[in-house]
Amino acid sequence: MPLLASAELDQLIQYIIIGLSNGSLYALIALGYTMVYGIIELINFAHGDLFMLGSFLALTMLSWFGLDKGGSSASTFYISFSIAILLLAVPIFCAFVNAGVDYLIYKPLRQAPKLAPLVSAIGVSFIFMNIGLFWYGPVDVAFPSLVTREKVFPSSSIQFSYQALMVIAVTVPIMIALTVFVKYTNIGKAMRATAQNPTAAALMGIDVNRVISITFLLGGALAGVASVIYGLFNNTVSYQMGFQNGLYAFTAAVVGGIGNIPGAVLGGLLIGLVRSLGSGYIDEKWTEAMIFLILILILIFRPTGLLGARVREKV
Repeated sequence: MPLLASAELDQLIQYIIIGLSNGSLYALIALGYTMVYGIIELINFAHGDLFMLGSFLALTMLSWFGLDKGGSSASTFYISFSIAILLLAVPIFCAFVNAGVDYLIYKPLRQAPKLAPLVSAIGVSFIFMNIGLFWYGPVDVAFPSLVTREKVFPSSSIQFSYQALMVIAVTVPIMIALTVFVKYTNIGKAMRATAQNPTAAALMGIDVNRVISITFLLGGALAGVASVIYGLFNNTVSYQMGFQNGLYAFTAAVVGGIGNIPGAVLGGLLIGLVRSLGSGYIDEKWTEAMIFLILILILIFRPTGLLGARVREKV
């Protein structure tokens, strides 16, 4: 019996590790949703498909580096250097695409009824999805396995992969840096002022359009980082991956309290754990139902999310 209990405990810990790793990715994507919503109350449905385009750019760049078949013949330094380049170039690409969409499509609709930018975001999502379909086709594409080694803890069956370590090593510092940026920098204070009341912020001399553009840049960059880490972690990408992962990320933002940065992180980790534990102990096909059941229950009993949403005060 003690041996059985130990094996069950190891299995539970293994599921938790997987859930936290996947949840960290959802949290990164959710931060892009929640930042944009917190500033202009727009649910940017194109965000998930921007994440997909970032993963396709990363895959294309790996083919330029000669790593599209894997890194078995490359040195550790070259692989690390290539990943570092991806983590620099892909977020920049996604940031400027996101800001460009804002400038060309969302900005002219600032004063329009809320339905207009929402429908426009759905349209941009379909445009991005079709670009992805043209880029790599309708089938799943293998992403090179560059980080594959696993660490087995002594006296247990728990495996902690270097991929999971990479997810946490990249995600946690980014989340901390974003929180510090929003709370303590001048731009971050301008973001919070604009989120509180854009009209009052403009009267105080804040360039609201510039603040919104920076928010889209940051949201896009977060999607870019997530797209690289996702490909390296899951080793499979497709043109439809943006819809599913974007839906999970949006759900995470709502569960945690959309417009709230810590809430997006909490929601992402919660959904990652629900997916992992549900797949392990119940059945993979029921995990989505469980996730959205939890969402419904939270919205019934706490409509603002677990940590509450940022609500503008009218002056």
